[in-house]
Amino acid sequence: MTSNASDSRPYADLSPDCVLDALEALGTVTDGRLLALNSFENRVWQVGREGDEPVVVKFYRPARWSDDAIIEEHAFTLELAAAGLSVVAPMVIDERTLHEHAGYRFAVFPRRGGRAPEPAHEPTLRRLGTTLGRMHAVGASKTFEHRPELTVENRGREPVRWLVEHQWLPAHLESPFASLAEHLLEAVEAAFDRAGKYRTIRLHGDCHPGNILWRDDQAHFVDLDDCLTGPAVQDLWMLISGSREERERQFGWLLEGYRQFHDFDPRELHLIEALRTLRMLYFQTWLARRWDDPAFPAAFPWFGEDRHWENIIGQLREQLGELSEAPLQIDPV
Repeated sequence: MTSNASDSRPYADLSPDCVLDALEALGTVTDGRLLALNSFENRVWQVGREGDEPVVVKFYRPARWSDDAIIEEHAFTLELAAAGLSVVAPMVIDERTLHEHAGYRFAVFPRRGGRAPEPAHEPTLRRLGTTLGRMHAVGASKTFEHRPELTVENRGREPVRWLVEHQWLPAHLESPFASLAEHLLEAVEAAFDRAGKYRTIRLHGDCHPGNILWRDDQAHFVDLDDCLTGPAVQDLWMLISGSREERERQFGWLLEGYRQFHDFDPRELHLIEALRTLRMLYFQTWLARRWDDPAFPAAFPWFGEDRHWENIIGQLREQLGELSEAPLQIDPV
């Protein structure tokens, strides 16, 4: 499938009528009700159906993923659902999960309600750990062929090069940022070296509380758009917060549930701050690369300001200090 949308305004032709027409083309009778849902990378709509529950339709950002990569994401989600995990999997319509209309690729999902999980809450983290342990047991059973692998190069070095080469920083901050980023990436690589040869598995990839719906004391995972291959801890570290003592306690709660279904290699604790650093760097480049999409300047108006980059450099300097600290300590099995 190919897209006719331009790279600079990828959703310029995605009107409400186009959304309705796309679903109608699959044989669904809509009732004309549309609700745009919060999403920046893709465009997501809740669409009403005649005599049935509304569905959620996701239109994928043109040119971001290949068809094979999206289909592999869908297959992984369906595999997790078949294993009894609560994930919001795409609906199979006409024996397919990925569809095309007017140059846009899209998938249809059932609507699911819920709220973000309560942070730093012991019963919640234990339950999340149990669910992630089950998810990773499935993830470890096969490998991805078309999804990326999390590396220092693609999450750190390449994004930093892109920012500098495209002159996204204020001129007076470009050199300090580049120098600091190099020190950070050297420290990140050292952390990966200390972790040694860790196992890589199929992951959710973007497992923060905003991608988890909490309902009836159960975790329901949504949006596997960023699923990839990487270390198990990538799906764990974003669920803990607070002081070092608090994070150690919270991680222990996660692991108590997790280890019921999947082993955790404690060497991966060396990767937590390294992964946080890579996410911080990658996020800046993600914003810059999407800046021609009108949704981004509207949602992140501060991104182009000098003060934003001054704050980022300050945060990255603090992160360099975090990378020099010993990893979190957890109780042995």
